[in-house]
Amino acid sequence: MLFFRNDYGQGCIEEILSLLKEINYENITGYGLDPYCNKAKQLIKNQIPDLDVDVHFLAGGTIANQTIIKHILKPYEAVIACDTGHVSTHETGSIEATGHKVITLENNNGKLIPEMIKQCFDAHMLSYEHMVYPKLVYISNATEFGTVYTKEELMKLRDVCDELGLYLMMDGARLGQALMSSVCDYTINDIAKWCDVFYIGGTKNGALFGEACVITNPNLKSHFRFNLKQNGAMLAKGWLLGVQFIGLFENEHYFKCAKHANDCSKMIQDELIRLKYPLYMKSDTNQIFPVVTKEQFNYLSSEVDFEIWDKRNDMIVIRFVTSWCTKQEDVESLIQLLQKAVDLK
Repeated sequence: MLFFRNDYGQGCIEEILSLLKEINYENITGYGLDPYCNKAKQLIKNQIPDLDVDVHFLAGGTIANQTIIKHILKPYEAVIACDTGHVSTHETGSIEATGHKVITLENNNGKLIPEMIKQCFDAHMLSYEHMVYPKLVYISNATEFGTVYTKEELMKLRDVCDELGLYLMMDGARLGQALMSSVCDYTINDIAKWCDVFYIGGTKNGALFGEACVITNPNLKSHFRFNLKQNGAMLAKGWLLGVQFIGLFENEHYFKCAKHANDCSKMIQDELIRLKYPLYMKSDTNQIFPVVTKEQFNYLSSEVDFEIWDKRNDMIVIRFVTSWCTKQEDVESLIQLLQKAVDLK
């Protein structure tokens, strides 16, 4: 069966496996205070020459979001996110479990827009201490719909956050795919200038696991490791995380993996458009959302492993995801199946 269910269904790139094998019997300091984590941090800092940043490694996206937001917010403060944001939907209320409300706003192609943030903030100020205080804006890039923020959109978000005194956080679980998309006109260095904190996702881009949290705002740097430990996010074998990012960034495999995933996705999406399949939303990255009939769904699901994203009347929104590991022949096989399914009603 063809696999297009997600971008974390395989192990990792060969460079990471080779390095793990090479150091497997070494005696290494724990808790991220080792030479491999230090090297990985420096490789990431090399991508951000204009700022002095702190880098911390965490195992996955949910624990990264929870730890970062818990670290930033006071007990009465809240995070603003769109209704499709990961913290709003697929994290089992992890932010609320720490005592912080997630204020959800309607998404615009998976994105937050400054005008809605301003309206939300002003509405909360009317009742002031009788409501939570919005203090952090959370965005995903790429978004959960595979769309990507433009430079202009990010700069406007930064402006409204400065105007209202809000922090800006970017969930970068698929940041590599965003950076390598055709609509992206900025770098990691630029993101560091616009965001108070963001993270670089490895789990969904060629690593076994791991996210690299980058703190740019000096006011947020102090004592972050205390929250890492309290949240269960500090690994004893922390060097395992460092190795992931050495493998990804030493020879730019992070960008190569993301570009491959995007290129495979574009081939599939272009064919869907040519065949006149409806799209739930046009994607800029490695997630594709075709809308199919029940007959098409039944045919495709017998040959392809994918996710159901939504159901609308008699139509089903499905999601195909490509990855660093997607083979060209699998893309071609999926395209052939889509061609056969197009006339099924």
